[in-house]
Amino acid sequence: MAYISATQNGFADRVRAVIADVLDRATRRKVYRSTVEELNNLSGRELADLGIHRSEIKRIAYEAAYLN
Repeated sequence: MAYISATQNGFADRVRAVIADVLDRATRRKVYRSTVEELNNLSGRELADLGIHRSEIKRIAYEAAYLN
């Protein structure tokens, strides 16, 4: 009986880890999309004031979502 209990706990832990990974990926993707959207909504002058060129938006969003 202990073997079954330990096996079930291991399976449950793996399921929790998969769910946590899926939620983490979804959260990071949401941060990426919202960052791109917000920066794309800025005018060229506003981006220049921030020191950002429009071609850098996707890189900046990637860094915000996946490297932090």
